[in-house]
Amino acid sequence: MADEVLTPQKRDPIKSSVGNVAAQRRRQQAVTLRKERREALVRTKRLCRVGVNVDDADVPVDGEMMIDEEQSILEAQTLKAVEELKLAVAYQGKGATQKRVSALRELRRLLSKSEFPPVEAALEAEAMPILVQCLSFGSPDEQLLEASWCLTNIAAGKPEETKALLPALPLLIGHLGEKSSLPVAEQCAWALGNVAGEEEDLRNVLLSQGALLPLARMILPNKGSTVRTAAWALSNLIKGPDSKAATDLIRIDGVLDAILRHLKRADEELATEVAWIVVYLTALSNSATSVLARSEILQILVERLASSTSYQLLIPVLRSLGNLVAGDSYVINSVLVTGSEITVNVIQALVKCLRSEHRVLKKEASWALSNIAAGSFEHKQLIQSSEAVPLLLRLLSTAPFDVRKEVAYVIGNLCVAPSEGSGRPNLIVEHLVALVGGGCLPGFVDLVRSADIEAARLGLQFMELVLRGMPNGEGPKLVEGEDGIDAMERFQFHENDELRSMANELVDKYFGENYGLDA
Repeated sequence: MADEVLTPQKRDPIKSSVGNVAAQRRRQQAVTLRKERREALVRTKRLCRVGVNVDDADVPVDGEMMIDEEQSILEAQTLKAVEELKLAVAYQGKGATQKRVSALRELRRLLSKSEFPPVEAALEAEAMPILVQCLSFGSPDEQLLEASWCLTNIAAGKPEETKALLPALPLLIGHLGEKSSLPVAEQCAWALGNVAGEEEDLRNVLLSQGALLPLARMILPNKGSTVRTAAWALSNLIKGPDSKAATDLIRIDGVLDAILRHLKRADEELATEVAWIVVYLTALSNSATSVLARSEILQILVERLASSTSYQLLIPVLRSLGNLVAGDSYVINSVLVTGSEITVNVIQALVKCLRSEHRVLKKEASWALSNIAAGSFEHKQLIQSSEAVPLLLRLLSTAPFDVRKEVAYVIGNLCVAPSEGSGRPNLIVEHLVALVGGGCLPGFVDLVRSADIEAARLGLQFMELVLRGMPNGEGPKLVEGEDGIDAMERFQFHENDELRSMANELVDKYFGENYGLDA
């Protein structure tokens, strides 16, 4: 575009503020997170094998799993079960209700037996219209429960199988209401969670049909698995990319209190599901982030980080913490003030995650630290003097690439102070000297050599800090000694104009014409 061509190219300082850049990274990471979760069936879509009301003797739970059974046999049984269900629904004589329930139970049993249930066979036999009919209001709870269970497992299938539930959505949403029994409401929430986990268009359909409010009301009480299932379904429903659902959710009366209560007191399974809600609230909605930042949630998240060993819980808790720090200046300016107990606790909790064996925990902890390091000079000093620095220096040279890139942001931010206007960031020389002395420069040179544009830019930015900031003119000697010149030469014919210009400028300025790169 013309405006982009005419505007002089300015190098962004190494994350010297957490404003629009951090907000954009939060949204980008939310998209990445959705893709990661999409690959894990257990989080995005769930097959229901054990009933939501296992204590109810009238809802038997099948102990046998026929995973190894021939798929063709299972499909044939499913076709027969659908035909039996049609006959049972058409029957109006004595014991009609029990016949319908028994037929539904048999179909549900077949749809729950295999790791890959015979959903396609059920749909080809036209099971969907009859299942929708079985969801009609006023039907017995047993019938509603079995029908919604069948729909849950159909929705856990392939995308086109999930979309087959469109005719059933209004009834599934309707059964979330207070007039429904808890087992029925929970099973319907489960089915809706599978639908919401499929794609944005289906989430939009659910939102337009009013699914948000009844699901939100289901997380308000303390009712065990019902709240857990509803929280999981809610996290699928609000995960964007549109922020409206997240903003609407936080405004529902009682939701904030329920989130805080469940995160603080609930068992780890429920806390995990609620933490995922917080992840999307803070990743997508500035309004929700502002509301949460002014509550006691930061302290609750830190306490969970410090006390839990559950990887499944630590991931969303840590991501939520990072989003809050990145998303609202109130957190840095008014909550994580230097000298306060909570600030010390946050750093300690993040250090714990840096020590973890889990790659994602290290990456998320570095992301959170990078935003704290982008705060005031006092925040930078606090991190610089903490146990985090030796860990970060080691990770910069040994961790997987995505972790090293986040670590580089932390280290870079520790060395610069925000500048007024659009000028270059001000150097914090004592931090730069200490970190270079700790051996961080080779890690940044490696980033310059990487194919990742963002990482290469970050590496060049840090090399510039070294070249202009190390005392006694040591910068050029250090960069050259770490093969920094060779690393910059890769940009001689690079297609990225910004990186080529940056490298050329650095070489010309600090090493003279003999090393000049072609512009």
